Amino acid sequence: MAKYRLGSLIDLAEEKNKDNKLDLTNLKGISIKKEFIETKADMDGVSLSNYLLIKPDYFGYVTVTSRNGEKITLAHNDTNNTYICSSSYVVFYISKPDTLNSDYLFMYFNRPEFDRYSRFNSWGSARETFSWNDMCDIEIDLPSLSEQKKFVAVYRAMVENQRAYERGLDDLKLTCDGYIEKLRTEMPCEFIGQYLQPIIQNNFDYTVKHIMGVNANSEFQETKVKMDGIDIAKYTVVSTKDFAYNPSRINLGSIALFKGDKCAVSPMYEVFNINNKEKLLPEYLMLWLSRKEFHRSTLFYAIGSVRDTFNLELMKEVRIPIPRIEIQQAIVDIYNAYITRKEINKQLKTQIKDMCRILIKGSLRGYA
Repeated sequence: MAKYRLGSLIDLAEEKNKDNKLDLTNLKGISIKKEFIETKADMDGVSLSNYLLIKPDYFGYVTVTSRNGEKITLAHNDTNNTYICSSSYVVFYISKPDTLNSDYLFMYFNRPEFDRYSRFNSWGSARETFSWNDMCDIEIDLPSLSEQKKFVAVYRAMVENQRAYERGLDDLKLTCDGYIEKLRTEMPCEFIGQYLQPIIQNNFDYTVKHIMGVNANSEFQETKVKMDGIDIAKYTVVSTKDFAYNPSRINLGSIALFKGDKCAVSPMYEVFNINNKEKLLPEYLMLWLSRKEFHRSTLFYAIGSVRDTFNLELMKEVRIPIPRIEIQQAIVDIYNAYITRKEINKQLKTQIKDMCRILIKGSLRGYA
């Protein structure tokens, strides 16, 4: 066992995409889940020549830690592909691979203890940051390289199993999407307005205390609005299998099917249910309303002066293929299997993260 200053084992990587060999398909952002993700930035007219290269086995992180879920945004490129990222990121690599294994270092970073450490050691007034110097000043205890590799092997096996499971998840989603596209080409579409029943039940008696909203992932979530002093009598009551959506944000995906008992949503929301479930399953309709193609179309048809809205009258003009109820149920079953497996995949990722702290602790205690 030996103690090192991390700065003696890592170096900055400042090579830029100056010849523009890499394009937008190689551009990545980083999430607080310690993963590379597709960028959310508007890249219209932006030159990529100043973007940094993140080569295989390189790390990248965002120095700003304030308002970041008490986590540091960091990821390890464990693929064979080279990415590019904003020059505001810090990119680095292990300069002494005979002393420190890159996967072992990522396990070290991928622990709640490191998130707490980086937040505690972040500095600044307007924005708190964990700088490159702060990163280099970390003192890390390391077992021998062979000992590191023993624990990395366990970690890599878990990661590969999770990724294999995730690939099967993608195949299941592709099957569901393909089935829906096939229906659209093989049968006529119908207006859904005849099946929609508006819900106008207000919370006048204050019996519903559970206030929720709908996020861009088509999910109900606890409201983020400060409710102090707000009269919830005008809020709309949502029951099981009711739909609710924000008419000003539906283009982002803010529409969901409620699966709980009861909740109340802001009076600005549109709420409806299906009046003939023997003809149209709510879950089948939700499949269509959760598609990105539908979200984009709502932006095109939305109307308004101060801000565009997609109200319930416009919703009634939406057309979809409506097959026999047995076919709808079969598609919904496939989708439900996808959702179940997606949740399991999320749990697997959480377990891997939890295992990182156990593996690091085990390696430092000399457990083989």
